[in-house]
Amino acid sequence: MSLIVFPAIDLKNGQVVRLAEGDMDRATVYGDDPAAQALLFAQAGAQHLHVVDLDGSFAGHAVNAQAVEKIVEAFPGHVQLGGGIRNREAVERWFDLGVSRIVIGTAALKDPAFVKAAARDFPGGIVVAVDARDGFVATDGWAEKSDMEVIDLARRFEDAGVASLLFTDVGRDGMLKGCNIDATVDLARATDIPVIASGGVAGIADIRILSLHADEGIEGVITGRALYDGRLDLKTALAVAKAAA
Repeated sequence: MSLIVFPAIDLKNGQVVRLAEGDMDRATVYGDDPAAQALLFAQAGAQHLHVVDLDGSFAGHAVNAQAVEKIVEAFPGHVQLGGGIRNREAVERWFDLGVSRIVIGTAALKDPAFVKAAARDFPGGIVVAVDARDGFVATDGWAEKSDMEVIDLARRFEDAGVASLLFTDVGRDGMLKGCNIDATVDLARATDIPVIASGGVAGIADIRILSLHADEGIEGVITGRALYDGRLDLKTALAVAKAAA
């Protein structure tokens, strides 16, 4: 198995941004044309893209819908979308518009029946976001910390048919501290669901190490700030991920 590298496009007020530790007040703007950015990633060889409607995460519904639609139109590969998707209508709408996979976080904790039904009705299309703050699940755009441990939320969906778990160490996200590889691999070993690593990727070393664990259930890795800041070359990351297969 080769590791999937997901370049990330996070949307705030229609712009491409990266946050520090999920804090909307600590946003760095990297561009005002998300579709053009998606096309640049495709030209570098990316076949998968991770998109987050940050405003939607807090609002509980799509806010940057127009920008997402333009990204889907521009990007020739698979678009994975998260941010404020908390009901069946939203799930169906995004699949109809061409999104390949839907990422659900807050609703996975607060409305697991909805998520399980969606996973059943859209095989391979639902990803559960397991966002960790100090080992506990963070929700509502990471603004709230629940009393549920990450592993307990992951195991809730083991037999539900979800495609993957998206694990983010919130304290590392956008901080270039390096991915929390130990916690990510531990989660992959503890569940039968493939795991996507996210949060803190600092450079090619993170990609290389995660690739070594692909056969243990690490499906992919999401990277944003390292790409935008020039610390990680996407073509190189894709080559390293492929070579480890």
